[in-house]
Order: sequence, then structure tokens, then C-alpha cells
Amino acid sequence: MRKRERENPCGVCGHYHKYEEGEVCGICGHRIPAAAEKASVHVSAFPTEILPEFLYLGSYDNASRSELLKTQGISRILNTVPACQNLYKNSFTYHCLQDDKTLSFDNANQFLEQCERDKARVLVHCMSGKNRSPAVVIAYLMKSRGWRLAQSYPWVKERRPSVDLNEAVYQQLQEYEQKIFGLMDGCDVVPPVFPSINAQPFSFGFPKVNNPVPPPAFNDSASSIFSRSPLDISPHEFTFGASQLQKSCHESPLTANSTNSNGGDTPMDSA
Repeated sequence: MRKRERENPCGVCGHYHKYEEGEVCGICGHRIPAAAEKASVHVSAFPTEILPEFLYLGSYDNASRSELLKTQGISRILNTVPACQNLYKNSFTYHCLQDDKTLSFDNANQFLEQCERDKARVLVHCMSGKNRSPAVVIAYLMKSRGWRLAQSYPWVKERRPSVDLNEAVYQQLQEYEQKIFGLMDGCDVVPPVFPSINAQPFSFGFPKVNNPVPPPAFNDSASSIFSRSPLDISPHEFTFGASQLQKSCHESPLTANSTNSNGGDTPMDSA
């Protein structure tokens, strides 16, 4: 057995090289970082974990380090750049986006959704890990988690500070956001987004919450019954339920005939 085979393998890449002494691995190129590189070793050597134990974001350099990917349990790779070669087809399951200008978010999301259902760890990468692959990851967060662009982008940026989307890619994300939440507005499950003031929500005849029922309006032009002028009727001529016109047409029997026709009967007052 050769001396090199008796040495302990590197704890990072798993190959036999003198990591502590600064020897570069002849298989994967792994080496101890210089003092200036120690702050960025996590970004350069390892892909960034976006969702725990599932979704990883990186560059083509990350995708070319098969041993490092295996140590993280990654078994599937989403390549967002057609010009990048899929180096380890026998070791990983690859899915490649074919359009080098427009990102097919729906195509990528179908692959990522299948990976999540299979509980498989997947790496999404482009050439530098700053533009195309972060956009695909952000689109997946919007579709699968129901997050808006304003939530998804900071989530990815915080975990991978080197993310730098160009204007064209960001515009594609804005259009995809409108597509997702526009379709969800018409479904039974409404996303947790409050409608704008100008929106016209459907209702079943009930008053809108934003438009409370106005208080009843009273007719100020009508005068009160207490403000009317008193009737020009003497107290002994006032009769409930009858008007002055009715009095003239239907006189009381007691006042119609001052004397009784029978003559023998006297009024009760004189009895």
C-alpha cells in the first residue's frame, strides 16, 4: 500500500491530499483558502442553502465539485444556462433550461416541485450564481410558498449576498408575479393579499365593508307638527276624528233639533 493511500482523506472533499499543508487536491481542486479568501469560502466553495435540506443555489464552479455536492446530500441539478455542460450525468439527475434569453419559470418549477415531492436535494446553478439561477429560485418561492417578489428576493439575497439581478431578469420576475397572483385571484383560495382601494370585489348584495351604510337622512324641509299654526276652532266645537267640513254635513242630533218632536220627553239635564 502506498503512503498516500495510508493517509487520512480530506474531511471536506473526501480525497487524499495534504489539506493542512496547503496541497491542492488533484481531483477536485480543493485547497485551503488564503487569508483574504476565508471570508468568502462559503460562497465560493459551497452552494448556498435557500430552503433547509432541499433547495441550494450556486455557480457552475459549485456544480463542478461533485464530491462537495455529495457531502451535502445533493442528488439533482437544475442547470439554467444551456452553454454549461452537465459534467456528471452518471452521478446526478440533471434538468437543463434550453432558452438562453428568457427564463422558463414554469418548466423549472415543475422540476423543482418533483424534487420536493421526492424529498431530494437539488442545486440550481448558472455560470456565476448571481443572476439567472437566483431568479429561478425566487420564482419557485413565489409559486410554491405564495410569497410576493418583495418577500422572495430579500430571502435569497440575505442568504447569498452576491446575488445581482439585471434589469431584464427582474422584469421577467415582475411579470411572473403578476401571472401567479392574477391566476390565484380567480381561484377559490385567495392569497393573503389585501385588495386595493380601487378594486371592485364581488358581493351578494350585502353592503361593502369599506363603504359603510350611510346614516338615514331626515327631511329637513318638513316642518314639525309642533310648529304648525293652531286651528281656528273653539274648544266646544272640536271633535276627534272629524273635520270642520264633516261637522257642517253631519250635525249632532242634540243640536239639530232644539226641541224634541215627541214633546213629552224632557232632556236628562232638566229631569
